[in-house]
Amino acid sequence: MCGAVKGGPSLEGVDVANQAVIQGVVVRGDEPVGNAYVRLLDRTGEFTAEVPTSATGQFRFFAGPGEWTLRTLAPRAEAVDLAVAAAIGVVADVVVDIDRVPATA
Repeated sequence: MCGAVKGGPSLEGVDVANQAVIQGVVVRGDEPVGNAYVRLLDRTGEFTAEVPTSATGQFRFFAGPGEWTLRTLAPRAEAVDLAVAAAIGVVADVVVDIDRVPATA
């Protein structure tokens, strides 16, 4: 089936109880997108951070609690924005399909 791994990177060794984690995977259909960038924008749209996706399309941010926007930039695709909420002790696990407009997480 697909080469995409569900969810973000392994949480082994991460103290999730004291972190607000936003993580996930970027895909095109069923295939992971490994040459993409995911930006973390605050609720006013200001740039906060950016990470590249891994070879398996995975990414992770440690964010403050609140509302955030993930902006995904990938080759041969339009930018995709996804609203996501972060909370201490919660892992917000998202899938960004750059071929489809994602639903709010």
